[in-house]
Amino acid sequence: MQNLNNKKYTRAEKNSDYRKMFLGVDIKFKLENGKKVIPIGFDNGATTPALKCVFDEVYNDLLVYGSIGRGQGPKGELSTRKYEESRERVLKFFNLQDNDTHTVVYTKTTTESLNILANILIKNKNDKVLTTRMEHHANDLPWRKNAIVEYIDVDELGRINIEDIENKLKKENGNIKIVSVTGASNVTGYINPIHEIARLAHKYGAIIVVDGAQLVAHKEVDMKGKDPTEQIDFLVFSGHKTYAPFGSGVIVGLVKDLDVEEPFVKGGGCVDYVFDDKVIWSEPPSLHEAGSPNFIGTMAMVRALEELKNIGFENIYNHERKIKDYLMEEMKKIDNVIIYGDTENTEDRLGVISFNIKNKDCYEVADKFAKENAVSLRAGKFCAHPYVARLLKVSNNYEEYKKNLDDADFGMIRLSIGLYNTMEEAKIFIDELKKIAVDA
Repeated sequence: MQNLNNKKYTRAEKNSDYRKMFLGVDIKFKLENGKKVIPIGFDNGATTPALKCVFDEVYNDLLVYGSIGRGQGPKGELSTRKYEESRERVLKFFNLQDNDTHTVVYTKTTTESLNILANILIKNKNDKVLTTRMEHHANDLPWRKNAIVEYIDVDELGRINIEDIENKLKKENGNIKIVSVTGASNVTGYINPIHEIARLAHKYGAIIVVDGAQLVAHKEVDMKGKDPTEQIDFLVFSGHKTYAPFGSGVIVGLVKDLDVEEPFVKGGGCVDYVFDDKVIWSEPPSLHEAGSPNFIGTMAMVRALEELKNIGFENIYNHERKIKDYLMEEMKKIDNVIIYGDTENTEDRLGVISFNIKNKDCYEVADKFAKENAVSLRAGKFCAHPYVARLLKVSNNYEEYKKNLDDADFGMIRLSIGLYNTMEEAKIFIDELKKIAVDA
């Protein structure tokens, strides 16, 4: 069977050269100026390349691919068995292998996962959800549609205050049903203390939902916690941010709360019987997996998770932190560069750095990096408009922009680090940033 990752790396070799474990990161592209260069991928907060072992998994699974739960035959039966067994592998990744409290529901993305949860966990339009102004739109808009949303604002540096969360929960006196919070910000990389927030949520009768899209590939997540009060009730994430870009997402959540009267998405695969006048729905997780499952995407994602665990999250964190710390310190030395968030106490920040250059348009700067040096960044508001507005200290009030929405076109530039990035790439970025900033 196909194996692009022919060499068997030892742990020491993996730690010293993670780049060899990835597919396509050393392919040269021709720029408009005629130069052929290897791109620098500093947009991992948006999506990530595939691990070679993930490509091998996909190739091998395609050889045996068959319909999941929809027919007899050796390929279908093998694929169905592997698909169902993969749920236990995901639970093990989050230290839930010995629990019967949680199950795994496969989706397409984090966004779809949060929409499903917002539509099945909210029982009444007057139910209250507590979230923050730090969130990606995926962890804000679905709740707005289905419930009354209360917000915890951020401080001057963009962090949330745990005391504010407790004060709000105490004030609402049990009326908050769900606390939904990002595990790590896609704008500043701040890591939120999800177990501490879980304790507070449970203390005041709420459940916790964690958006793990920016966290799962970078830091170990133990959903079980040290004791039941710390347990994470629901966590969602996407495969394309964990080095498995094959269209898969995940809900890891409480069976009892997923066992609802009917699912949000309806169709084949989520029912036991359909009569002319009645539907008998399946139990979770099948209840929430209407339609043909994405077997290939699921197996790719599970393989990526296990490879990350094999590498070791302490190794991953240290590798990315070293690059982040270098970039942050060098960027602080460059005139006209503005870095958002805390640049002094950065231990709670993953490898996400959002910045601007004085008097320069963020889109033009990102475009210059891409076209002249093949450096991939992202410019704009990163699907977190309220948060970016606060960091930029501009209004995010619609009434103020209603007459001229072009005034709302503020933004910043984001650099986000992945496991395959190198210190050499960071140095190239700093050299180019100096050239661009000097003209500001």
